[in-house]
Amino acid sequence: MSENVVHLHKPTDPPTPDTAPTVLTVVPDAPPAPPTGPVPLWVRSGRAVKRAATSERTVTTVRAAARHSLYTLNGGRIVVKRTWDGRTGARYERMIRAAEAAGNLEAAEEWEERLQRFRAARHHRRMDLLHSPVEAARGVAVGAGMSGGVLVALGVAMAVNTGRAGDVITPLMATVDFIALLIRIVQVVWGPALTIGPFLALLALWSVGRKQQAAPAWALPANVRNGEGEPITPSIVVKALRDLGVPALRNAIKEMGDAGASMLGPITIAGCGVEVDVTLPSGVSTVEVQQRRRKLAENLTRHEHEVFITIPTAARTVRLWIADSGALDEPIGPSPLVTDETMTANYKTGKAPWGQDLRGDAATLSLYQRHLLITGLSNQGKTVALRSLALWLALDRSVQFLVGDLKGVGDWAMFDGLASTLIQGPTDEHVIQVTEMVEGAVTEMNRRIQAPPGTVFPPLIVLVDEAQVAFMCPAKDEDKRPYGGSKANSRYFMAVRKIHNQGRAVNVLMWQGTQDPTNENLPKLVREGAHTRASLALGTESQARMALGDKAVDGGAAPNLLRPGLDRGTLVVASDGITIPAGQSSITVRTHYIDDDAAKALTDRARALRDGVTTLHTIDKGEQRDPLADIAAVIGDAPRVRTKDVLARLATQNRDAYGGWSFIDLKRVLDDAGAEPYKSDGVMVVSRDRVARALAGRDTDGSASTD
Repeated sequence: MSENVVHLHKPTDPPTPDTAPTVLTVVPDAPPAPPTGPVPLWVRSGRAVKRAATSERTVTTVRAAARHSLYTLNGGRIVVKRTWDGRTGARYERMIRAAEAAGNLEAAEEWEERLQRFRAARHHRRMDLLHSPVEAARGVAVGAGMSGGVLVALGVAMAVNTGRAGDVITPLMATVDFIALLIRIVQVVWGPALTIGPFLALLALWSVGRKQQAAPAWALPANVRNGEGEPITPSIVVKALRDLGVPALRNAIKEMGDAGASMLGPITIAGCGVEVDVTLPSGVSTVEVQQRRRKLAENLTRHEHEVFITIPTAARTVRLWIADSGALDEPIGPSPLVTDETMTANYKTGKAPWGQDLRGDAATLSLYQRHLLITGLSNQGKTVALRSLALWLALDRSVQFLVGDLKGVGDWAMFDGLASTLIQGPTDEHVIQVTEMVEGAVTEMNRRIQAPPGTVFPPLIVLVDEAQVAFMCPAKDEDKRPYGGSKANSRYFMAVRKIHNQGRAVNVLMWQGTQDPTNENLPKLVREGAHTRASLALGTESQARMALGDKAVDGGAAPNLLRPGLDRGTLVVASDGITIPAGQSSITVRTHYIDDDAAKALTDRARALRDGVTTLHTIDKGEQRDPLADIAAVIGDAPRVRTKDVLARLATQNRDAYGGWSFIDLKRVLDDAGAEPYKSDGVMVVSRDRVARALAGRDTDGSASTD
């Protein structure tokens, strides 16, 4: 379609107050008239001018011209500055100011001594220059006399040898001819040297400026302007800090000049990035740097998630860990649990292979007598991170599990036949069942506490995933006691608190996974009772403080700055069970991903290590119990089970009926049925076959116990 054409006409008559100086006529769909002469600039197409101004070739040409011109100009400035530093004490004075700004008086005194030595040496050189003309003239005279004498002696020797007296001056004439040749060479070269010399000097200055990239960012080549993957150097870190927007820091660095690098410790390679300690000048708080993490990352040509700021033990110091561009978006590889089929676990002395830290080192976690809390936003990998720890611990055959999955989508289904109790579902009824399971663990804990001193108990892991469902449950029991909530009569809350208070001493441990923490769905006393606290991506700093505690967040922990979805499986961990760099209160871990198929294979290996576990999927609250049948149920397929394990399983199955049982109660029931316990390898055990025969004989007689 043709475009409308706008014609500008000049009036034929002289302009009057009633006539416009220019008439504008719009002619639709009219073809442009052919030009009859040169087109004035003022009627040239604005679109053409815009295209010319924004042409990629034009922009590239202007940028290249500006870049190379500024290379030469700033290269000269750099050379002048270097020359000035070499001839004066400016460098020493900058170092003194830098040391004073950093509060390092010892270094300031040392640089002042160096400055005094430099000035003394310069004074001696200047005094020598006062005497140098006389000394130089004397040296020339002596040298000329000695050289002339040598040449005359050489000429005499030649004359004696040839018998011609004229040979006495031959060496002198040869020397004069050589000097004349040098003068002619200089005369020939001098003219071109004067012409080419300035160009060579400009080329040298351009080379210096180009090497230092001494041009504005807009004039640099595209690959340099982007800075992706640019190596971290002291000058880059200092510039990033200078442009951080902290006036006191900017002024201190400005006074230091190039000596701003004195703030930096060694830049060391740390995994997939580098690490450097920055000692801030007086008047600059570490909090001011922490609060500007995004700007600092952008100044370092990195994304925000690629820069971590922590606070080491040294005063006024921040530790920067700067990742290589894109390195944190790459997977870390499979878990050793999956690749090493011979791996086993040891609850007391071993550490679970959980993932890798930011330096690329293996991150392993000790689970011995430590309550655990993992939190984060939904769909960030919380269940997988929690399950990977349980999968490792399942390879220790002594560990017992009580598992409550209040999501109920099968994430823990592979623990069927491995956990003594496995409850899966999100309803209030499931919360009631999980609460009674935790209360049963409290009864078992109390039984262990009352045991004789020195008794060693197998670890019992009480694991509740999606625990926020339990805390938010509105259901109440027949006594009007709520299952959820955080009051003194809340059943789930109080059961967890009791395990936190005393369970560690007898190896009864509480593991919880929860999402999107608040004071309502994760009470303060519960979250602070966990020894190991870990958090995936969160929404706010207040949530980060709930998840990890004030100390960890004040020390630099920032799960709220992780990217939801993109940093799935990345945890910030605060625990004494994991190796944390000295001076830090937390560590960031990228966990291994173990999918459902691999998890099932691991639980199959764990089941093969055990005698067989009968998993309960509900907590029976009925009053009519058959102790012998319950004993047979908890023994399962194992040929024999230790009596203390039978007691623990019975208490887990029904706290009200068996929570107070002792070995005497168990022995009484078995003796009455003719299935007496006996010793095997020095420990008392219950035989599956004996109990089965007793049940069969009782059923034949038609009798049953209703105890």
